[in-house]
Amino acid sequence: MAERERLIKPFEPNQISQAEGHRVISYGTSSYGYDVRCSTHFKIFTNINSAMVDPKRFAEDSFVDYEGEVCIIPPNSFALASTVEYLRVPRSVLVVCLGKSTYARCGIIVNVTPLEPEWEGHITLEFSNTTPLPAKVYANEGVAQLVFFETDEPCETSYADRGGKYQKQTGVTLPRA
Repeated sequence: MAERERLIKPFEPNQISQAEGHRVISYGTSSYGYDVRCSTHFKIFTNINSAMVDPKRFAEDSFVDYEGEVCIIPPNSFALASTVEYLRVPRSVLVVCLGKSTYARCGIIVNVTPLEPEWEGHITLEFSNTTPLPAKVYANEGVAQLVFFETDEPCETSYADRGGKYQKQTGVTLPRA
């Protein structure tokens, strides 16, 4: 369904664990889901401005932009990134995104809220480094698994119907009040 209806772009029909001759954290189609990759653009949280974290008025200068194949997240901090993949969720589907165990076992937690029916865009990923040490996140490799739940009938009101504020987001999207 994902490939036929172009719900995930780019779509990888196989589970990829080798790329360019070296081992990667797997991505692509898994047994009952899809493992997404992280893009090369990161926003790393910094406290250089001593700003207060306020979800209604988030200070954009609390992040440092970084582009690269590996992002180093400072101890007890976090970074934002987006998926390589662009998703289009059908009206009868809810998607839950869970961090991959490879990262969780290193104290790096991937957080994403559920993707509601008819949500569309690049997923903004939050990587929390819960350790007292710097932590690496690898771009263009698997970071989280999507699990799809299809219902018997479409929802009454979808994310698109409500005009959700994160609809059709591209790249890393900061909090919107």
